[in-house]
Order: sequence, then structure tokens, then C-alpha cells
Amino acid sequence: MFRTLALRNANRGIFKGVQMGPPDPILGLTVAYNKDTYENKVNLGTGSYRDNDGKPFVLPCVRDAETKICGNMNHEYAPIGGDATFCKAAATLLFGDNCSAAKEGRLASFQTISGTGGLSVGAHFLNRFAYEEGREREIYVPNPTWGNHGPIFKDANIKPSTYTYYNPETCGLNLEKMLEDLKAMPKGSIVLLHACAHNPTGVDPTQEQWKQISDVCKEMEHYPFFDSAYQGFASGCPETDAFAVRYFIEEGHRMIVTQSFAKNMGLYGNRVGALHIICDSAEEKEKIESQAKIIIRAMYSNPPIHGARLVTEILKSEELTTQWRKDVKVMADRIISMRKALTEELKALGSTRNWDHIENQIGMFCFTGLTPEQVKVVVEKYHVYMTSNGRISVAGVTPANVKHVALAMHEVTK
Repeated sequence: MFRTLALRNANRGIFKGVQMGPPDPILGLTVAYNKDTYENKVNLGTGSYRDNDGKPFVLPCVRDAETKICGNMNHEYAPIGGDATFCKAAATLLFGDNCSAAKEGRLASFQTISGTGGLSVGAHFLNRFAYEEGREREIYVPNPTWGNHGPIFKDANIKPSTYTYYNPETCGLNLEKMLEDLKAMPKGSIVLLHACAHNPTGVDPTQEQWKQISDVCKEMEHYPFFDSAYQGFASGCPETDAFAVRYFIEEGHRMIVTQSFAKNMGLYGNRVGALHIICDSAEEKEKIESQAKIIIRAMYSNPPIHGARLVTEILKSEELTTQWRKDVKVMADRIISMRKALTEELKALGSTRNWDHIENQIGMFCFTGLTPEQVKVVVEKYHVYMTSNGRISVAGVTPANVKHVALAMHEVTK
């Protein structure tokens, strides 16, 4: 008894050295917004789609799929790598019906806990198998990139370094410097690329620019790691948004691709995604599958089933797939229309600043070009909440608040 008490007392201080971690900047913004009592406050921080009334949107195809599967499913464990039917359907959506890697049995696909889970599994796989002995474990990510990319790779003991991507002077792509940086990297580097709707800037390469990026990656023998989180949500056309990924495969790149269904099917809380690895051969695919499953088994054992069943139900049905294409275009078109409305309101207020980048950028997010000092005023005086780097979620702009958002942006930039 006395020995047990002694052990308990000895262990009481085991976590006394733990320091308070920094708050998540996006979640912290939401907390501040929720505390604000101002009637006309606007939240442009969160990355979730909202309809014209600022309400969450459940896609009609998802409601129909839920009705179809309701009462017909068990609650058994999924396999470690996820449901095979889901994996095949997800891969076909992303890579198309004529993907050479799939036809040749060189495509390894795994169901993951959304795109974040796919990135994490991919990062740990790279850490174990992608680096030669003595070579620094490093991945090059665009500057800027999604705020969670860095922590995910650091957690897998991979150092995230940056390459030039965004040009703050034009609020567009700095292609020349990007290509220079790709050429300056050590040969055979791993390079993270956003497939479409770059987060946080909304700046995407054109198809011709993607071809130049592919050429340099081939020349330097770089290994691409694509993050595809917005297929269909960016332009309203899934094929257009998959151009970069499909082109790189056609050009013979071996690569990793992560895929998320959070945005394009509105399945945020269901955590549905996939990880795809383009292999050299069917034999290599089997080896990679075996090792990736070992990582998954230790990390979360197997993925959740409900969201994957919804995606599978939608993609296996011609009727529901057609409805999904309509639904995702509705979301994309609303974002595009709000970009136009915001630009027009700024011009109507007499702003002499060039706001063309708002319409030129694509997807959920927009880099407004506002400075941290200007953002501070926008938040504190006008109660329009955005991240300190000037990024806004265009999904938060509605016909009811666009004038107020434009006024706030105009007042701090005139």
C-alpha cells in the first residue's frame, strides 16, 4: 500500500513541464467572432461553404445518398486500407477512366481520415522509405501554404522548406521565381503542390504553367506530392480541377496524391479522404500497400465508414453523380459570383485600387492584399473577421453582407 502511494506521488509531476500551446489562428478567430455581440459581424475566417443566407449547406446528392443507405448498413470495421469500392471510385474521380497507372495495376489507393489523414500517412511513409541514408528529410512547400502542412510534416520528422509561389505585388503567381527555386533545389527533392484552389491564396497556375512546372520537376527528378482538396469546388468542373494531377501522371511522374471530400461534397465532419501512390510496377504496389497499412494500423487502425459509404453511393450511381456535379457547380458558381460582387462594390465605393485579383483568384479563399495593420482595423472597427495575412473565405461573403465587407476593405485601403 505504501509503495503504491509513493508511486502515485512520484508520478504526479510527470506533466508539470508542459507549456501552454499556441492557439490555432483559425479557431481562435472563430472564438473571437462568437464572443462579438455586434449585430452585423461577418466571419470570413472559416473554411466551410455557406449558402447565400450564410447557412451550412447539405448537398442534395448527399441527402439522397443518406436516404438510400439508411437502414441497410452494418457498423463493422472497415479494412485497414479502407473500403476497396470507395478507393476505386475516388481514384476514378481524381485520375479519370483512362489513368495508365490504374490500368497497369500501379496505383495504390487507401481510404484516409480526410485529406489531413492522407497527408499524415503519406508523410510518415516518406519518412520511412523515401530518403537515402545521410540525406536530410525535407519537403518543399509553397510560400505560403495551408497552415497545417508544416505541422503535419514536422510531426513525421520531415523538415518543411519553402519555394516561391505567391507574388504580393500582383496578388498572383510568381512563376519565374517558382521555377528558379525548383531548379535550385537538390536533385530528387520532394515537392508539395496544390492540385487546384491554392490555400490560402486562391492563386492557381494556368494549364500551360502547369506544363512548365512538370517539365522542371522532370528535369530535376523531383518527386511531386499533390494535395487535392477542392476538385470540382474550384471551377465547378471536376475534370478542369484535376488537370494538373492527370497531366503529371501522363508525363510519367511517380508521385503521391491526397484527396479530400470535405469541401466538394460538404462532408466536413465525416472525415472522408484518400491517399494515392503512383508506383513503378504492380509488384512495387503490393509492397507499398503492405507498408502503408502498417503505418495506418498503428496510427488509427482503420478509417470511419459512414462518409465513405455516402461518397461511394454517390459515385456509383449515374443519377447521383449527375446531381453531385450540379451541386458542386452551384457552390463554385456562388463563390465566383461573390468574388465579382465584392469587386463591383469596391469600385462603386470609388476605390482606385486594383482589385482584379479577387476575381482572378479561384476557390474558397482569396488573398486580399490587406496588411496585418489593415486587418486589425477591419476586425476591430468593422467587425469583419479574417486572418491577419488578409486571407478571406469568400464562402462567408453573402448578398446581405457584401456591401459591409467592401466598405471595410475600402476604408482601410483608400
